[in-house]
Formats: sequence, C-alpha cells, structure tokens
Amino acid sequence: MDVAVKADAKGKPAPRPVPVIKQVGVIGAGQMGSGIAHVIALGKYDVLLTDIRKEAYDKAISVIEKNLSRQVAKGVVKEGDMKDALARIKFAPNLDALGDSDMVIEAATEDESVKRKIFQELCPKLKPSALVATNTSSLSITRLASTTDRPEHFIGMHFMNPVPLMELVELIRGIATEDEVFGVAREFVESLGKTTAVSEDFPAFIVNRILLPMINEAVYTLYEGVGTVEGIDKAMRLGAHHPMGPLELADFIGLDTCLAVMQVLYEGLSDSKYRPCPLLVKYVEAGWLGRKTNRGFYDYRGEKPVPTR
Repeated sequence: MDVAVKADAKGKPAPRPVPVIKQVGVIGAGQMGSGIAHVIALGKYDVLLTDIRKEAYDKAISVIEKNLSRQVAKGVVKEGDMKDALARIKFAPNLDALGDSDMVIEAATEDESVKRKIFQELCPKLKPSALVATNTSSLSITRLASTTDRPEHFIGMHFMNPVPLMELVELIRGIATEDEVFGVAREFVESLGKTTAVSEDFPAFIVNRILLPMINEAVYTLYEGVGTVEGIDKAMRLGAHHPMGPLELADFIGLDTCLAVMQVLYEGLSDSKYRPCPLLVKYVEAGWLGRKTNRGFYDYRGEKPVPTR
C-alpha cells in the first residue's frame, strides 16, 4: 500500500508527510491497550482497537466502561463524555482494518520477536504518512524502528499503568525519528491530559531503569531471607511512603513483565547489578505472574491477598 519515496532537487529523499491525528489504531486489548484506548477516546479521537482474540476486545470494552463509570462517580468525567468516548471505540478484526489510521500504537506483550512480527505485518497496510508508536517499557526504539518501512515515523510512547490514572508518558525517539514526528507525538500525548518525560533510547528508559532494579532488589531481599513478603512491603509503604510495596507492585505489573525488563537491562548494559533474581525467574516459570494469574508474591484467590512466601 506504501508508495515510493520521491527525491528533492538535491537528490535527498523527500520526507514523508506528517498527518493530523484524528484516528488512532491500538494493537493489543490487554491491560495497557485497553487503558490507552480509554484515554485516547476521552481525548476525542476515534479509536480502532484490535486483538488476536475478539473476547479480549469484549473484555476490554467492559473494563473501559467500568473505569469510565468510576470516573463519572468521582466527578472527573461527565456522563455525556463517557458515552461519547465509548461510542468512539470500535473493534478492528485485523491489521488491515487499521489502514486509514493516522497513528497506530502497539501495546502487545513485552517480547521483541512478537513486536517485530506485528510491525512487519502492519506497515504494508498503512498509508505512507501514518505514524507508528510502541508502548514498550524497555526495548530499543531504534532496533524496533529498523524492522519497519518508516523508521523516521516511528517513536516510543510508554504509557504508565494504570493508564487512566497515571499522569506520565515517556517519549523516546529512535535514531531516525524526525523532529516533526516527535513534535506531533508530544502534542498528541499532551492533548490527552498527560505530561511527557523525554528519555534517550537506552534500555528501560527512565522510569523502569530506576523502578525495576528496586523491585528486583526487593525480591533478592525476600530470596535471601532478610524479610518476609509482608515485612518488605510494609517497610517500603511506611518507611518510604510508597503507596504500594515493591512485591505488591510487582504482582500488579506482572512478574513476567518485571523479568523481561530486568533481562533487557542485564543484557543491554552488561552489568551484574541488573541480574534478575533467581526467585523472580522461579515464580515466572511456575506461571505465578501476579494479579493476572491470581498468584504471585500474594495469592489472590481468597477474599484477601495472602503472601505465598
């Protein structure tokens, strides 16, 4: 679907046109994708949400409606705006349906091979001007961009979880990202009521470069028997005024995601201080990934979470 890039008088390739953002595609209807669709629809943009499973989309719409209702109850969102936002979100059955999008944001699992495959399938279906963004929390933007036909129109746009509540979005440009594309992406994010923090393209960027080693160290503290699950979380909640203990937070993020980010840091920076804790690896191997599987450092299957260690 793409067209050959024309050259200017000096023989340089003419830059692709940068679109006005009106319609946004979101790939992945999980926790992050549904949250991103939520805030974009509230920002008065049309949203096409796609997932390999229609059930994931149906669940996402249910979660979005529930979260919007909470915002209405708190007086943060008007009821009319909630109805309008829900009406703006449509199901895209496949990547072909995203062809007319002005921007597509990928929010699939934190696995580079999965993301690369998505971009390779997606880009031929997009119009030449479309921007492509990834919600990766740790992977190289430059490397992901190189798998596309438009590295100049590619950017990292890392929303924080839970997206409707968290104010920050990290913006990360790859080596080829054009200034105008960066400017359009920044304006778009700020139009959603979010604040941007600009990071260089280094493993895990700013937030996770600082946050995940802290979580990993909390797991080491548990692994070495320095404290219990409850003791570690209580210490950081009451001793450092963290709203959530690091092990509770790890369960919320997903232990598989925590491990993936630590592996990116360890491999990308070759520093032993980023070595994932063996206990974190063991929990992931057991399939105890946190809240999404009902077991992690806490067991969520009863009325109250109970430490598993």
